[in-house]
Amino acid sequence: MAGGRADGVAGGRADGVAGRRAESSAGGRGDGAAGRRSGVAGRRAEGAADAPARKASPQQSESERAREICLHQLAARPRTRAELAKAMARKEISEEVIAEVLDRYDEVGIIDDAAFARAWVSSRHHGRGLARRALANELRQRGVDAEVASEALGAVDDESEAAIARALVDRKLRTATGTPEAVFRRLVAMLARKGYPAGIAIRAVKDALAARDEEAAEFAAAVDADALADQADEALS
Repeated sequence: MAGGRADGVAGGRADGVAGRRAESSAGGRGDGAAGRRSGVAGRRAEGAADAPARKASPQQSESERAREICLHQLAARPRTRAELAKAMARKEISEEVIAEVLDRYDEVGIIDDAAFARAWVSSRHHGRGLARRALANELRQRGVDAEVASEALGAVDDESEAAIARALVDRKLRTATGTPEAVFRRLVAMLARKGYPAGIAIRAVKDALAARDEEAAEFAAAVDADALADQADEALS
């Protein structure tokens, strides 16, 4: 009898303790999971609330866009005022802002058409062997004022053109093949494409052939450089 009561009491107590532990454990896990879900939801809500603010950043002004276009162009190589104006116009920058930005760049020396023209002439004449006529055309294509271009081209004279022309011919002549007449025509045409006047081109090729070999020298001796130059000038006029 006493044993039965003891078992009942002990069983009841054990069941009660176990029940409370189970409830506590289940409740803790439930509260923890709910808390974590609540935290995640809260962070998502905060992120969603912040998103519109990030998207609402102020847009670039037209002047800022214009300066960015110019700096991108200038990062590749020096540019003339006309080249930068054209680049901005393609991006639909207003004429007023284009003038404002370029005037400021002129003031601080970021663009300088005279310096550009001088550097262009020196580089292209000595590096590519271009003569004044070709150089003038390139400067005109880049929007350099005619007076500014003329001043820069003053650094190249007849003597300089003749020396560069002869150097070009000598270099080409080392690998040239064919009859002296065919070589003569090809080399004169090459110099013409680089902007050399007919007189300078014909004399440069004639002199180079005269120093090449006996056959070429014989052909060169028969060439009347002045007459050919006059014919070429008349054909162009």
